[in-house]
Amino acid sequence: QVQLVESGGGLVQAGGSLRLSCVASGSIFSINAMGWYRRAPGKQRELVAIVSSGDTTQYGDSVKGRFTISRDHAKDTVYLQMNNLKPEDTAVYYCNWFGRAGSFWGRGTQVTVSS
Repeated sequence: QVQLVESGGGLVQAGGSLRLSCVASGSIFSINAMGWYRRAPGKQRELVAIVSSGDTTQYGDSVKGRFTISRDHAKDTVYLQMNNLKPEDTAVYYCNWFGRAGSFWGRGTQVTVSS
């Protein structure tokens, strides 16, 4: 089992920035990927960004150039720096850990961007 705890969501005006954090604990193995997904009201969950244990990154098309994912391997933590936020970025953001032990999700953190 892997436990994930997210933090950093909130309310921000369009054009502003937020930084999300997600700390993993439990049966963590060296080869894994951590990332962020989001679900807006009435929409399907979508990929925001993921980063592998080798620091290879992948971004959803809607956030490329605005969001940056990074991870601190020593702290088993993944970060999502979100800049130039738009109202359409409003969603619940979920942290995900994927590896040998399976796929695990955090409870989510709300991000609301006002116009």
